[in-house]
Amino acid sequence: MTDPTVRPSPGGGEGDGGRSNMKIVPVRHPGRWVASAVILVLAAMLINTMFFSHVTRGGVREGRYQWGVVGKYLFAAPIFRGIVVTLELTVIAMVVGIVFGIVLAVMRLSPNWLLSGSAWIYIWFFRGTPVLVQIIFWYEGISYLYPHLGFGIPFATPFVNVNANVLVTSFTAGALGLSFNEGAYMAEIVRAGIISVDEGQTEAAQSLGMAKFQTMRRIVLPQAMRVIIPPTGNETISMLKTTSLVYAIALADLFTAATNISNTNYEVVPLLLVASLWYLFFTSLLTVGQYYVERYYARGSTRALPPTPIQRIRQSFFHVRIKPVPAMADAPWLAPHE
Repeated sequence: MTDPTVRPSPGGGEGDGGRSNMKIVPVRHPGRWVASAVILVLAAMLINTMFFSHVTRGGVREGRYQWGVVGKYLFAAPIFRGIVVTLELTVIAMVVGIVFGIVLAVMRLSPNWLLSGSAWIYIWFFRGTPVLVQIIFWYEGISYLYPHLGFGIPFATPFVNVNANVLVTSFTAGALGLSFNEGAYMAEIVRAGIISVDEGQTEAAQSLGMAKFQTMRRIVLPQAMRVIIPPTGNETISMLKTTSLVYAIALADLFTAATNISNTNYEVVPLLLVASLWYLFFTSLLTVGQYYVERYYARGSTRALPPTPIQRIRQSFFHVRIKPVPAMADAPWLAPHE
């Protein structure tokens, strides 16, 4: 096959069959041009509909998407209070879920059948039931089954009795439902990361006299993070949006706040756009953070780290030569142990 980057010589040799005088024609891709044209047309139609199309409602001509109403409520106080609740639920659910996931993953890999079986039942139950059902159960089912919650020695008179309706508020129910459900998914993610590390790493650490906990913390988990981080980032982004399910228990998160405003002024679509814009903003921030965390834990898996988006922009527009960042020397599990 002729290399298209090689320029043919001016004169053809007698022994090459005249191939040196052949004209090289680049391969054409008409399908790409057709697909690009279709995408550009659809994008132009969407932009025209979103920003330049108008409709008449009640004798008043206004934009189809009512961007003026969107701008009016985008920074409204109830929306900001809902954002705070959404972020609090996301952080609590992910922190508790990650801790539960690590504990459950270690239990699942334990040779003790009671530990591994208990972890398997937990994962089976919380992954097998809808998270919405779990949230509603924590909000309504706990107070129905256990009107008074006692704290003390098992099978003895409790030291403290608390009213379940006072203890399990809507925020607590939402946080518990999201956290316990996330723990089941994170357990499988962490377990997949742990078993992806070669067993020779554990055997080498044990031959050096390292304890099991020290081996897990300093050898196994740092290498498993390359497998754990990408799905964990996806779970965090998904959790940010899953918090909207607390609408079912009347907890004033971002989606509930937008819905309450639309129930008052009947501007349903603009308020849905307000909530969507805020969700897109925070998921974009999480996506950027996930990229840099993945890049950090990619050290040791490649010889050089790929350039960041900012470095690529600088390289494209300013023709700056980006020096590859060595990755192997920075691998935390390759550093000498004290």
